[in-house]
Amino acid sequence: METLSADDHTAYHVNAKVFNGNMEKHEIKEYYSKWAHQYEKDLAPGRYNGPTMAAETCAHCFNEDYRENVRVLDVAAGTGAVGEQLIKKGFSDIHALDPSEGMLEVAKSKNVYTKFLNEYLTEEKLPVPDGYYNCVTSSGGMGDGHIPCEALYEIIRIVKSGGCVVIVMREEYIYNVPEYKDRLEPLMDQLEAQGKWTRMERRVVPNYAFKKSGLIFVYKVQ
Repeated sequence: METLSADDHTAYHVNAKVFNGNMEKHEIKEYYSKWAHQYEKDLAPGRYNGPTMAAETCAHCFNEDYRENVRVLDVAAGTGAVGEQLIKKGFSDIHALDPSEGMLEVAKSKNVYTKFLNEYLTEEKLPVPDGYYNCVTSSGGMGDGHIPCEALYEIIRIVKSGGCVVIVMREEYIYNVPEYKDRLEPLMDQLEAQGKWTRMERRVVPNYAFKKSGLIFVYKVQ
């Protein structure tokens, strides 16, 4: 953290508080709703580059001429940063899923999403039909107290055969978040062994957030 400016340090700790693993789900929702109108200032591009990484990775999964026909679910959509980047890449049918009403209110003002789901992504069934999406993506949704490992089953359920899953997260969370350590990647591998999906890419990227490395997973659903 020595390389961060004073303002970066402040934003880092505001963000870190909601990922500390000490909040209940209702507290996380409230925290994000209160933070909503400051969120994009604290997590501006440069400090947080996940949304651009997610959109660029989704774009690589689909031919440019076809993207307007791709139905995308942006999980942990927040204030809509990923949605804005997806629009720039030619996607147009983008749905937002987020448990925080305050964050979604900001996202709605951007007119980049065609549908909103005010839900947590867990192992519980979403109000979404099987195989409804061509692509599910998430940037920043993985962290302590956030998306659990078992949510992968639900992601796979709602993606069409041949569709893509793009997960962008902080690399260190794989090793230091109890929910994911020795659990997330083994489950990903188990689901692949069961023929549920196929890993297309696992890539470590620099400067995902606050000069920390990120991890990008890309899977094709079978």
